[in-house]
Amino acid sequence: MLWDLFCRVIDNHGDLGVGWRLAADLADRGERARLWVDDASALAWMAPQGHPGVEVLPWREDGDFPEPGEVVVELFGCDPPAGFVARMAAQVKAPVWINLEYLSAEAYVERSHGLQSPQFSGPGAGLVKFFFYPGFTPATGGLLRERDLPTRRAAFDRTAWLDAQGTGWQPRERVVSLFCYRRLPALWPWLAERPTLLLAAPGAAQADIGTLPEGVRLHCLPWLTQRDYDHLLWASDLNFVRGEDSFVRAQWANEPFVWQIYEQHDGVHAAKLQAFLDRFLQGCEGAAWAGSLRRLWGAWNGLNEAPPALPDEAPWRAACARWRQSLENHHDLTTQLQGFVAARR
Repeated sequence: MLWDLFCRVIDNHGDLGVGWRLAADLADRGERARLWVDDASALAWMAPQGHPGVEVLPWREDGDFPEPGEVVVELFGCDPPAGFVARMAAQVKAPVWINLEYLSAEAYVERSHGLQSPQFSGPGAGLVKFFFYPGFTPATGGLLRERDLPTRRAAFDRTAWLDAQGTGWQPRERVVSLFCYRRLPALWPWLAERPTLLLAAPGAAQADIGTLPEGVRLHCLPWLTQRDYDHLLWASDLNFVRGEDSFVRAQWANEPFVWQIYEQHDGVHAAKLQAFLDRFLQGCEGAAWAGSLRRLWGAWNGLNEAPPALPDEAPWRAACARWRQSLENHHDLTTQLQGFVAARR
């Protein structure tokens, strides 16, 4: 089938990252995808080779639109152009229209996943939009996960990749990746507890790095392709990630990670952060390392004071492995989307 995906780039690269990853994964599974985006510039480094099954088109509000595909996906409630929606409504058999929502571990996701939104007015009058929620339980839409991801992870050569980046990594060094919206320097003393190679992604991680303590060696990375960002996560012993796309990739990486959530002016991001930790730490509450992890995540998001040390690595790493395995027991997001569409066509 032909899938039309619509994406607006708000103020970071995560929305486009999710849009491209979904489009490419659909194409890898034999579907055709058109990705309509208002700013595709980041694809120059995110996916420089493109994909033969994905056509990238500029977002426009008016003009002659082509016949819609069998499926229309708007990412994160971006509202496709009115002219395109009018063409959808004019089809003899209307496309399956899906609003792919933001990822959350909050309880409302299970209640809202799959709900219908009939369109009673406007260019889409008579159509039905469906809400599709990614998530962490079988009652949600799952997470993006390519079919070949476990094979690629098993074949990954950490030393060769770090050498290819010119990091000068020594096996005695702990490797920490840093991708963030803002830097909180109170965390740096922890990194000096052992020799550490800090791999900083472009953006705030490099622009506001400040003075690092002795024993922490900085290496600034260029923008990486989506595949190479996976490699960065796999090569690191600890990953600081942000937003949604890198957050999901860190969970597949099977390494300890710390999430910096996108800050919202009304403070609802704090509840969203805690909802994830409640699920991730289920069965571990009461353990000292779990309490330390909560304080660490809170500190990294400016919500509380930092704990005196990083959580114990062994139970943290074991929890990440259990979490990844639990997620792998659920169908991935693309598989669920394909099934969802098939059931409604």
